[in-house]
Amino acid sequence: MAKDAESPFAKPVTAAVVLAAGADDASRGLLSESLGDSTVAELALKNVRAVVPASHIVVVTAPGDAAIREHLGTDLTYVEQTEPLGTGDAVLAARSAIPADAAALLVTYADTPLLRTDSLRGLLNRHHLLGADFSLLSAVVDQPLPYGRIERGDHDQVTSIVEPEDLTTAEADLHEINVGSYVAAPERLFAQIDALAAKGEHRLTEVARQFIQDGSTVVTYRSLDPDEVQGINTPEELQQAADIVLKRLFMPKKDTDTTIKFGTGGWRAVIGEGYTLGNLRRLCQAVANEATRQGIASKGVVIGGDRRFLSRESAEAAAEVFAGNNIPVILLPDDVPTPLVTFAAPHTNAAYGVIITSSHNPPEWNGVKVFRADGSLPLDEETDRYQDEANAMSVDDVISLDLPLARKAGMVVDKPLTEPYIDAIEKIIDVEAVRGSDLRVVVDPMYGTSQLTLGTILSDMRVRAEFIHDAHNPLFGGVAPAPDLQRLSSLIGIIKKADGEYDLGMATDGDSDRIGIVDETGEYISTNDLLLLLYWYLHEVRGEKGGVVRNLATTHLLDRLAAHFGEESRECRVGFKHVTAGMDEIDAVLGGESSGGLTVRGWILGKDGIFACALVAEMLAQTGKRISELRAMIYEITGRLYTEEAGVPATPEMRVAVPRRLEADPLTHIGPYPVKSISHLDGTKILLENDNWALLRFSGTEPILRMFVEADSPEKATELMDWLKSFVTA
Repeated sequence: MAKDAESPFAKPVTAAVVLAAGADDASRGLLSESLGDSTVAELALKNVRAVVPASHIVVVTAPGDAAIREHLGTDLTYVEQTEPLGTGDAVLAARSAIPADAAALLVTYADTPLLRTDSLRGLLNRHHLLGADFSLLSAVVDQPLPYGRIERGDHDQVTSIVEPEDLTTAEADLHEINVGSYVAAPERLFAQIDALAAKGEHRLTEVARQFIQDGSTVVTYRSLDPDEVQGINTPEELQQAADIVLKRLFMPKKDTDTTIKFGTGGWRAVIGEGYTLGNLRRLCQAVANEATRQGIASKGVVIGGDRRFLSRESAEAAAEVFAGNNIPVILLPDDVPTPLVTFAAPHTNAAYGVIITSSHNPPEWNGVKVFRADGSLPLDEETDRYQDEANAMSVDDVISLDLPLARKAGMVVDKPLTEPYIDAIEKIIDVEAVRGSDLRVVVDPMYGTSQLTLGTILSDMRVRAEFIHDAHNPLFGGVAPAPDLQRLSSLIGIIKKADGEYDLGMATDGDSDRIGIVDETGEYISTNDLLLLLYWYLHEVRGEKGGVVRNLATTHLLDRLAAHFGEESRECRVGFKHVTAGMDEIDAVLGGESSGGLTVRGWILGKDGIFACALVAEMLAQTGKRISELRAMIYEITGRLYTEEAGVPATPEMRVAVPRRLEADPLTHIGPYPVKSISHLDGTKILLENDNWALLRFSGTEPILRMFVEADSPEKATELMDWLKSFVTA
């Protein structure tokens, strides 16, 4: 049989020469300096390894330099440059070690760790596509760096490389520089180096000039990231490079990013970028592996999905993976609220509950929340295991069983659990107490999943409820389904227009685990105030004694109320798993967070907006008071504090600069207000007098820097917030 013709899209075998000999001991010592979690040389080689296999990488060192070999590993080839004659001579030292099948040779440096992998990949790709004889990496910069300047002709071809000291007045505005990384066929490159060496010239820059002058096809790939050419010749420049490395760690990755990363509330990512069915399957395989290792696979899993795009397909894909691992699956039909899955795990004695949701994130996101057998969210140590194992997998590591076969074999059972969930809520909520109260409410599920469950509960209570935004709309009306003041304008408008006809407005977020409340006048009630009201109600009316747990972004008035009751209060990190853990530690009656999540002792170990709405209805019926009256009564006990909250896009530069400035210049005052202490429990919380505080915290679910303040007056709260904004944008 005739051999297949080589694909026209096949790329040539590439080798790389990495120059690490240095000009002197100082420059060689620089290669071993730390840069982030690596050394300068290790980071530079990491980029080369991404585009050239280790078997085809040759590192040129100074005679007897063992340090470089220790840093870079034994899988590379090492040669020595016997004399420091120049960069061209260093490349010649590698000639005999270049693999025979290499059709292209990349030359770069061990002291250029800030080059992006994509720049090296782009350089190689353009060299191949254009059939170039010689290619070089360039960049456009505004700063006066000691690099040769590239001059171009009328047709954009490279005509010369001019050294900085040789620039004429006419050439002074040349800002495109020669970065110093090159690609050529090995035999062509070595021939040029040999010819120049015979004349006593050993610099690679002269080799590049020779290719330009002899009419060879010379092309460039232009780097558009000025950080790539940051020099590292002084301790100050090394620190600047460290800042760039740290900034890149926080840079949102696109297109090729397939990393699964859990935040405070599960794994979330943009659909089609990080969130793919392939990533979902790998994650489910990791969870299935853990269930098998722990000997709990036979207990099975409960899987559901919300109304987001791809949620149903994702739930079915997840079911196929668990079934493929011989783990029984209860697949919840249609769309379901997250708290229903939280409830379902212990209700069915399952090993895990899995819900496909991205909660209150914008509509282009989706994600996964995993619950343990007791319905609690796994802590960081557990989710780290899931994500690390999933990220280490290939698609071939995933075991799955097609859904029709899985159903036929009984490994996947379609079973609704809506009624048991509602029944469980109605065993805790006093449904009878609400009947006859003649409550009338408007409910905004924000195109989410609460209308069936919450609607049934309110109907059982004989509450007259009108629903808005209850259709199935994966775009959520074009906004993120978060029940906050900015997104509940329709609900607020309806109640204000009715002029007292409604007792209450209720809202839940996209997956129904958060609550939003509007009082009878149309005023939005913050979750901070709602937590105060419910804690008072549970403790004083229902007689459920115990403390309260809040995250560090939630009002300190809860602490004051707990102190008034003689109960304990506890502050924890953001993330409801920390709230429920704290509740267990002090046997708290209530746990909550200012972003809309809460639960009570004896209910599920997760936040539940549906349960919370039912509890608010019970509170109004039992007390016979409206929300505005209850707030005034509570403020008589606790006094009043005022909160503000804001968020700005968390740029990579900000993630580096804000913590560093806080460390470099310890705060003693915010404006005229003295700082009592600073907490780094989660972000940076600045504690002032009289329970006033300010918090800076990078979100664990979105690329946002969140800012919170609480103060004695609205004016002071605004003043503190203005200070935070000016601090983070300075």
